[in-house]
Amino acid sequence: MTDIIDDLTWRGLIAVSTDLDDLRKALDTGQVTLYGGFDPTAPGLHIGNLVLLLTMRRFQLAGHRPIGLVGGATGLIGDPSGKSAERVLNPREVVAGWVERIRSEVSQFLDFSPGPASALVVSNLDWTAELSALDFLRDIGKHFPVNQMLSREVVRARLEAGGITYTEFSYQILQANDFLELHRRHDCSLQLGGSDQWGNLVSGVDLIRRVTGDTVHALATPLITKPDGTKYGKTEGGAIWLSPELMSPYAFYQFWLNRSDAEVPGLLRVFTFRDREEITELEREIAERPAGRRGQRVLAEDVTTLVHGAAELTRVQAASRALFGQGELRELDAGTLAAAIAEVPHATVPAPPGELPSVTDLMAETGIVASKSAARRAIAEGGAYLNNAKVMQEDAVPSADDLLHGRFLILRRGKRTVGAVEVQR
Repeated sequence: MTDIIDDLTWRGLIAVSTDLDDLRKALDTGQVTLYGGFDPTAPGLHIGNLVLLLTMRRFQLAGHRPIGLVGGATGLIGDPSGKSAERVLNPREVVAGWVERIRSEVSQFLDFSPGPASALVVSNLDWTAELSALDFLRDIGKHFPVNQMLSREVVRARLEAGGITYTEFSYQILQANDFLELHRRHDCSLQLGGSDQWGNLVSGVDLIRRVTGDTVHALATPLITKPDGTKYGKTEGGAIWLSPELMSPYAFYQFWLNRSDAEVPGLLRVFTFRDREEITELEREIAERPAGRRGQRVLAEDVTTLVHGAAELTRVQAASRALFGQGELRELDAGTLAAAIAEVPHATVPAPPGELPSVTDLMAETGIVASKSAARRAIAEGGAYLNNAKVMQEDAVPSADDLLHGRFLILRRGKRTVGAVEVQR
């Protein structure tokens, strides 16, 4: 079996760690229990969280036991990492709802089959809710030198930007206490997190050393960035969510399919379970036959299957093909078709029964042509399509029978320029 540290190194998944040789020895000696934390400061997880989840799964496949920690307590406070200003505290009932959604999403990526490496999901509210202020200060706070806390990069950055409240300043203590509690309860000896969490991770290592004298480990994965150095996980519309309620599987699939050749090799290493030989072969194909975009297709298929399942992948691929004339639009369910339409230029038009606009008007309305005259030229040249059927007349008007699921029309100019209309009556 491949050494887990060697595999993570090859995949570019180790940004920084405590003594890597000691960690390797611990992993080689026997099973290690590790954890990664997920705060409910948003309604779901995104692909930045997916890096940590899949890294935890890699450790589990290597025989180690993962614990997913959902921050029912820390989510009420908010981690200052990566934030230039104080977080707005969310109501308790909102956080409680997010905890349950995130608990479900974390559980999706780990294996809970009975056995020594069976995963566990916990909430830090279980041990934090009853912790009194006096106990917090006497039993935990006394182990945190203020000068050391002030030296943390995130704290320095916030102080320079205008200040930080005691609420967020204390976050690192709460997270460190999580590691201590998991160490006591489950013999957890390794915490994983993103590199922006490094100060919080080593706070836990230090606390366990001060309280118990034990040596434990921390390992941080890098923040995954595009070739230009900007972060993944954000689009013009927001985060790349894992939940289908927050981002449709179709849009999720298209995100991965649209990655550039330069991005794909690194993303394959981080987000798929393809081995070194398979990824090396894909890298060769990307270099030799970039027009084939096989790397992008494998990436999109693998990650969509991981997050949404094989059946959903089949649906979104069918929608993608049908939109461009390579499948039957009427076979798509309404939800998948609506999700696909949301990713192309589209328009909503009011239309009383029997009074649908002409194809010329609709093509211009969606923006797939610059004007109505351009639409007429496209029709005359044989390059205009309604629901994948060629439009033969410049004055053609869709009928009620053309409406997909009673409300959608798909328009196309040439092979690749697609638009859609939702008819409201």
